[in-house]
Amino acid sequence: MTRATRHRSWRRPLPAGLALTGGAHAASRIDFLADKTWVDDEGARHVEQRIFDAVFDMIGRSRRFVLLDFFLYNDFQGRHPETTRLLSSELTERLVRQKSDHPGLRAIVITDPINTVYGSLPSAQFERLRRAGIDVVFTDLTKLRDPNPLYSFFWRLLIRPLGNSTHGWMPSPIGGNRKVTVRSYLDAINFKANHRKTVIADCGGDWQAIVTSANPHDASSAHANVALRFGGRAVCDLLASENAVLRFSGMEPVELAIECDRQSDAHTVQVLTESAIKAAAIRMIETSRRSERLSVSTFYLSDRAVVTALKEARHRGVALRLLLDPNKDAFGNPKFGIPNRQVADELSREGVEIRWAHTHGEQSHTKMMLKEPMSGDAELLAGSANLTRRNLDDFNLETSVLVRADPSSKVFRDAKIGFDLLWYGQPGRHFSVPYEHYRTRSIIRKWLYRFMEASGFCTW
Repeated sequence: MTRATRHRSWRRPLPAGLALTGGAHAASRIDFLADKTWVDDEGARHVEQRIFDAVFDMIGRSRRFVLLDFFLYNDFQGRHPETTRLLSSELTERLVRQKSDHPGLRAIVITDPINTVYGSLPSAQFERLRRAGIDVVFTDLTKLRDPNPLYSFFWRLLIRPLGNSTHGWMPSPIGGNRKVTVRSYLDAINFKANHRKTVIADCGGDWQAIVTSANPHDASSAHANVALRFGGRAVCDLLASENAVLRFSGMEPVELAIECDRQSDAHTVQVLTESAIKAAAIRMIETSRRSERLSVSTFYLSDRAVVTALKEARHRGVALRLLLDPNKDAFGNPKFGIPNRQVADELSREGVEIRWAHTHGEQSHTKMMLKEPMSGDAELLAGSANLTRRNLDDFNLETSVLVRADPSSKVFRDAKIGFDLLWYGQPGRHFSVPYEHYRTRSIIRKWLYRFMEASGFCTW
């Protein structure tokens, strides 16, 4: 038994089907998509989006089946409302219209209880979906492991039996003007989530899927995000991973025969969930060699095993580029730079090259890792998972996709061009700023980050 196995042996078993390592399947198509946000020379913000246009295209071409699993699906707004796009209403309207036009369409929406603030605020959008004949499934988070186990023990014993109600008096912790109960706050402190962002649709017989970092959440509509759209046998693995959530959340899994078109051997697609994402990320870092380039863009970076692997890669001579969110904004509320600024200080001392996303109220919400080899296939890992303990150690539900292909393939050219644009910018389009812009060297915050990461008493 390995040390890692001994460390986890006391935890409750995961529900069947989680921590999935799918097969490396040839793909019938693979597209890299990105939502970009930048400022011009006058400081005005601009937004360019592609991801939900692709989601709506898939819904519009579905006839038999569509499944969506999104962490944030609501119209809640923060202190400063985001007006870029009313994504939650757009998605609801598209689904209801498609179901009305094609009554035989089986449509399922899986989501997280955070969208009703754990039962305090009924969702008008979800009720509209249900009236249209669309299944709405709230993930049963009690089946997941506890990242904050000391607190969760008492919550399960003393608070959970009380249930919840819609008669609250506290301001909502995630925005909006309506009031929520104290029990919603107590539920939230369990710090667990179905953090996935996936779409599966038959697209008129051309089965396709999207795995992304983007949410249909109005207040998130200006965020920078990435997505991978693909077809082929990997869609079956993605459906299997979603069936696992349906099963432990009290709904029958979906039995479908997914037909696949002729597939290309030019690239492979592999679906990964939960801790399988961590294994793939660390393997990508540890197998990087001198003079190879590894580019990482992530909203949160805090996991100690990943940080250690990045340090060792830098010592081997790997060309590392880290593009991080400065962790300064959360829907109109200020944040204090934890954990990214503390990790960035640690890595910059080792010579790692770091830049910050140039955010103006929105967040750089991407989660991607791009490996450019000296020879052989390039690798691209992208999806919902931040590089944190909660996201990588079988606490949250997460889905990412690993693509392997020749570096000259379109998907890798698009991913590299996209990362380079964020890194270098263009005349009149500023995406990032130098490390010194947000450099922080606080011993107190460093140890606060380390405590929060180790204890699980944090939202990341």
